[in-house]
Amino acid sequence: MQLHEVRYFLAVCQERSFTRAARRCGVSQPSLTNAIIRLEQGLGGAVFERKPAVALTVLGHAIHPYLQRIAENADLARDTAQALVKVADHGAARVEQLATSEMAASQADRDVLERARPRQPAEVA
Repeated sequence: MQLHEVRYFLAVCQERSFTRAARRCGVSQPSLTNAIIRLEQGLGGAVFERKPAVALTVLGHAIHPYLQRIAENADLARDTAQALVKVADHGAARVEQLATSEMAASQADRDVLERARPRQPAEVA
């Protein structure tokens, strides 16, 4: 799963249109559609009903909050990195505080995603 696929998924959810979502994301509609197809292949099922109108499938509804959180965390990571660069010359204590809080949030997200990951038959206890 690629971050741009996640962002395209969220844009289609909000726009309810592949064409409008592509325009919003600054890509061609075929590029966005192909990315959604790759996302669906990776997930093992369709995330959108395409006709008569674009709507989330059961799978799409189930994964939406997780993908929303991934996008939010990617934004937080970017913002944290930018803040760290700005404060690097202003003291290591603030840098350590920012990094520690983000690592704790990241571990919580990994725990959620691990619990949601489908198990292979050999993995089931």
